[in-house]
Amino acid sequence: MLLKMTGHSYRFECENLCRVFFPYSPVRVAEGTEPGPGEPWAEAAMEEGGAGWAYAVRASDGERELSRTFTAPERDEYHMTRLLFDTLSELTGIRPAWGMLTGVHPVKLLRQHVERLGPGAGTEDFREKWLVSEARTELAGRVLRAQRQAVEELRPDDYSLYVGIPFCPTRCAYCSFISQDMAHAKKAVEPYLELLDLELERAAEIAGELGLRLISVYIGGGTPTTLSAEQLSKLCGRIRATFPMEHCREFTVEAGRPDTLTMEKLLALKGAGVGRISINPQTMSDRVLENIGRRHTARDVVEGFGLAHRAGFADINADLIVGLPGDSPEGFEETLEQVLGLSPTNITVHSLAIKRSAELVTDEGALSLHKRPEAAARMMDHAIVRLTKAGFEPYYLYRQTRMAGNLENTGWARPGSACRYNIYTMDESGTVIACGAGGVTKLKDPYSQDLKRVFNFKYPFEYIS
Repeated sequence: MLLKMTGHSYRFECENLCRVFFPYSPVRVAEGTEPGPGEPWAEAAMEEGGAGWAYAVRASDGERELSRTFTAPERDEYHMTRLLFDTLSELTGIRPAWGMLTGVHPVKLLRQHVERLGPGAGTEDFREKWLVSEARTELAGRVLRAQRQAVEELRPDDYSLYVGIPFCPTRCAYCSFISQDMAHAKKAVEPYLELLDLELERAAEIAGELGLRLISVYIGGGTPTTLSAEQLSKLCGRIRATFPMEHCREFTVEAGRPDTLTMEKLLALKGAGVGRISINPQTMSDRVLENIGRRHTARDVVEGFGLAHRAGFADINADLIVGLPGDSPEGFEETLEQVLGLSPTNITVHSLAIKRSAELVTDEGALSLHKRPEAAARMMDHAIVRLTKAGFEPYYLYRQTRMAGNLENTGWARPGSACRYNIYTMDESGTVIACGAGGVTKLKDPYSQDLKRVFNFKYPFEYIS
């Protein structure tokens, strides 16, 4: 898709809005360029005149053209993006559930509205200003209420620790993360862990010098349980020996892939004081698992949950994905029922997000469901109804670009089992210190909305070198 802008520099939001309506057409921003045959395009222009500022948008889906204008006394990014949104929505017939919102953290934005105007007026202002549907406004409100206690209990000196293990047994077809499959990266594991130990030690020193309190630990990836039982025990032990743990309320490890689980590894985690794990089926259809490059079966998921329960884990999360290739609304509903039968305390429902570096991005057959937003919406809406009926509450929510149906990822928890790390990192309400390749430290000013991101080396080989 071609995007032209005149008289303003609101590129970021205009470009992201174009992606909402044309997610499979890469957006190129250029002046003095004409669109190719059948290529969608949009022109967004601003001009100062006697009556104020004139806003104009022309757009085409490659076949039909539409134009709209607007005049306002002031120069304002919202007026420009609202006019572009209205034009593209009318042109395509698409009414996004999240309206004009293209950002990752809609609940954080809702909180700002509520803090300024109060719960009722703030929620209504959020819905009307950003054109969010009533259903998604209600979902965001439920998440905001579920987060309240955890956010209010944060102290200015609190922080969470993220530890990245960027290795997996194999690479899933939808994955765009920096994780490396063990077939190519096995020799890098020990050097990586040795350097990670040094980084953890230095991070603990700095946090101690600043008088900070560790309240949550999260080991993610990748798939941390790709490591051996001995390596997992050593890593968790190093964290406990290096960081003061007296205020730490939770210790979480992503077990993730059920084909990496053994009783030896689970007991090593349990013995190291880990209280929460995840076992992520994504789907309970063996055919769909094969489509996405997973080398395990639904039966392995069932057995993994059995091992975890016998090892004494009470808090277990299960990740599911809406919009996987070869899945269907009926298949997703069956997956959800089977997972509920395994008694997880947390279930995270993701919308499939196809990033440019994922294998699926070039597979038109695999993308067929992703390109049917009504099917993805039906799956997600079913999850909201069914999980609510099962006694779960949504407690964190975030969004990504190029998501199936332009929807969301939502974490659901039974009462008393919400993962506080997920709240703090997704809501950006607390500081997170990240160690390891691909980690992103988020330094949150406790007295304002200011947040600074510090990016670690991205790839494990880069981290080592």
